[in-house]
Amino acid sequence: MGMFGWGRNETIEASDATASRVRDAKGAGALERAAQPAQSAQGGLSGAATRLVERLLDVGIDGRGPFDSAHTVADKALAQAKGDREQALRILLRDHRQIGAVGGFATGLGGFFTMPVSLPANVLEFYLLATRMTAATARVRGYDIDQPEIRSAVLLTLTGADSDDLLKKAGLQAAGGKLSSLAFERLPAPALMVLNKAVGFRLLGRIGQGTFARLGRGVPLVGGLVGAGVDVYMLGRIGKQAAKEFPPVESFGR
Repeated sequence: MGMFGWGRNETIEASDATASRVRDAKGAGALERAAQPAQSAQGGLSGAATRLVERLLDVGIDGRGPFDSAHTVADKALAQAKGDREQALRILLRDHRQIGAVGGFATGLGGFFTMPVSLPANVLEFYLLATRMTAATARVRGYDIDQPEIRSAVLLTLTGADSDDLLKKAGLQAAGGKLSSLAFERLPAPALMVLNKAVGFRLLGRIGQGTFARLGRGVPLVGGLVGAGVDVYMLGRIGKQAAKEFPPVESFGR
């Protein structure tokens, strides 16, 4: 059972079932498409997946309050790198890992005494950082991160190896093995909504599973070091994956 009351098997089953409905949403008529979002229950696990995805897209990519948008951080990195895109990507990775280290240390510092409150906060912070870093990577590489398909590709990047399985169940194919190729699919909005929700279920499952990987946080101070180390490592992995999934636009497909 996960930290939010849902087991990993439950979230995977929900994700697979949702992904399989992408085909229906892709081929449905206009009236059916309009009805589909209203047919899904927004309570419990389903509602949690929807809210998580909405938060990642609205805050992680578009930014809110003091949390700068992916557009802003990408443009700042490019300016700092004097237009060198590869250097800008290194700057993005460095800056997000530094922020992740601070957040991971601070929320892990209290050990088991603060874990019920701090761990969910840190998990959300981590995924917001990972979403922004991935979207900013896509922008630096020349992609339009306001395009719905690219935003879905950003979310899929967060699932790592699970992305191939999700696309297969959704009846989609990443041309050249790159998630950014979804931009050429021109999927209807309902199909993208369903795909994003399937990603949300997978991420919820990872959150529950990640609880056990973070048990080192049970000891004050040591927990802070473990939290910082895990977040830095995972952001590094996602950053490398993002660079792979979003090759430079001008060289895509070569």
